Amino acid sequence: MGGVDKASVVVGGRTLLDHVLDAVALARRTVVVGPRKDDVPGVTWAREDPPGGGPVAGLAAGLAHVATDLVVVLAVDQPGLTRSTVDRLLAAVGDTGAVLVDDEGRSQWLIGAWRTGPLRRAVPADPRDVSLRSVLGPLNPAAVTALPGEARDVDTPRDLTP
Repeated sequence: MGGVDKASVVVGGRTLLDHVLDAVALARRTVVVGPRKDDVPGVTWAREDPPGGGPVAGLAAGLAHVATDLVVVLAVDQPGLTRSTVDRLLAAVGDTGAVLVDDEGRSQWLIGAWRTGPLRRAVPADPRDVSLRSVLGPLNPAAVTALPGEARDVDTPRDLTP
């Protein structure tokens, strides 16, 4: 969306970040990777190195703050995610993880629940500009079928309307 701060984009009267934070409201700890926002209390902030280094760099930055066996990884541009989404992902984790699969059969690598150990081992030492599929695909996560609207992605201004 041309350099727009997606976390602050409003969809359905709430920011995209608020939608995702609601989906993980029951988490013991919430880590948000991206530019710090002073008006969002109760989260741990992390920043990928370098800033803008890609989703695997963001994943590595967030994992540095995780001390639990399970971690939920969600992109901020997914307003259809709910607590039910997170519950279904966690229930399907198995030995490595679970990812949401959209209605076209595509794994949504930034909507998943993972065992922290295998996830950490999968992240390369230099995570800049590495594809999530190349890192997470070999973990063979369980597939969780998305419900209607759940895997909706906001990438363009046209995507802002439901």
